[in-house]
This record gives sequence, C-alpha cells and structure tokens, in this order.
Amino acid sequence: MTPASVLRAAAVQLSPGEDLAANRAAASAAVADAAERGARLVVLPEYAQFFHPDLAGHAPAAAEALDGPFATALQEVAAQVGAVVVAGLVEHTEDGGVANTLIAVDGADVLATYRKVHLYDAFGTHESDWLMAGEPDQTPVLDVDGLRIGLQTCYDLRFPESSRRLVDAGAEVLVVPAEWVRGPQKEHHWRTLLTARAIENTVHVIAADHAPPVGAGCSMILDPMGVTLASLGEQQGTAVADLDPQRTADVRRTNPSLANRRYRIIPR
Repeated sequence: MTPASVLRAAAVQLSPGEDLAANRAAASAAVADAAERGARLVVLPEYAQFFHPDLAGHAPAAAEALDGPFATALQEVAAQVGAVVVAGLVEHTEDGGVANTLIAVDGADVLATYRKVHLYDAFGTHESDWLMAGEPDQTPVLDVDGLRIGLQTCYDLRFPESSRRLVDAGAEVLVVPAEWVRGPQKEHHWRTLLTARAIENTVHVIAADHAPPVGAGCSMILDPMGVTLASLGEQQGTAVADLDPQRTADVRRTNPSLANRRYRIIPR
C-alpha cells in the first residue's frame, strides 16, 4: 500500500481525434485504468477533448464550456474512482471567445482552471490566429493530498519563468499537458526542457503528450533531480510513479537553488 505521504500520479498518453464522444470515452477509460493502478492524480494531454491537425479550421466549432460534456465526463469518472484529473480542452469562453484551457477536477468540484498564456506561434504554427491568450498573472496551484500541484500547458514549457512563477506560488509538482508536435529535434527539446524544469526548480514534473504520429509521445514523470521515474515511447498508454515529498526535501537540502536565487519573476 502506498504511504499517505506519497502521491501516486499518472501521465496518460492518448491520441484524441475529432469524435468528441470517443474522446470522452477514451479519457474516462484512461482515468479509470490509472486509478485501478493506484493513481490519485491523473494527467491527460492538452487538447484531450478534441484534436485535428488543422486546429484553426476545426477546433473553434468543437469548443465547450467548462460545464460542458467533456468536463462533466471528467468529473463523473473522478468521483467514481476517487482521483484528481487534469486535462486540456478547447474552451468556449463566457464572452464568446476560444481558449486553450486546463481543468482540474475532483468529483463535483473544479479545483483549478488555467488558460494557456504562451500561445504556440512557432515552428510554422499560429495559435494566436484563433485562440485568446490567458492572463500572464495566473498561478494555478492546487492541493492534492498535501502536495501543491502547478499547471501549465505545452509551449509554456519553453519559458522557464512560467514554471518558476508556479514554484514561487508554492508548487512542488509541475503538471504539463501537451500536444508537443513531432519534428526535427522536437523530441530532444521535449525531454531536455522537462528535465531542466525539474532540476532548476527542484520539483517533480508530470508530462502527458499525444501519441504519434502527430504528437512526440515520450510522456514521462521526473523527480526533482531530473531522474525519470516512469516514461512512455510512441504508443498510447499510462506512466505511473510515486511522488515522494521527502525526496523533494532531500534534494532541496543538497541543491538549494531556490533559496540561493537572486531574481524574481514579474509578468509583463
């Protein structure tokens, strides 16, 4: 049995598509499977609710409110299995806009939401053509069984100040749902940046990506020294690992980089 001080977490690697009902069913099944393996925190990818290679042309029509069918399905399965679930969806906002949003649910409760701050205007893609950016002063940090969990999305990973702001807000674990598109050196960037964020912030990192052929795969869970605790390759599946707060405390004694820092992060 997992000790109460240790949080078992899962990073789920999926291949969402255009069928909203199928995506809901796949997400719910993955959460149930992860919970059966003992996971209390289950992380699904960005765009778990809907994905199409031409997102700009198709995603706005598939956008849902935060009390829509996808979020409701997550809440239902979270309640059934006793897990906290984090997943990405295309959100139809209250003012009629479209946002790339993470939602964290625990049964009937929405514990946190986060609208992606750094839109993916890189590598030939322009999310800002159809998405509204989240406010840069967001610090979505939630408590799961005594561990503080910070949320960010995909391209945010390339901006170390995003992770550091979450850590400054108390995060001991960084959660990174992504649709990290494959391409030259992209898998290398993904692994390297995830490892760097873990090491420089002395935190656990849970990263959940889409499976190939569009996504890079390589979903993983890292410890505060950048050690890979669990990982996946190209196939759909679930990586499960235990996050031990004692490991974080020990690493921070050995590598007190947060205590030694001389700068702070201010949103522009």
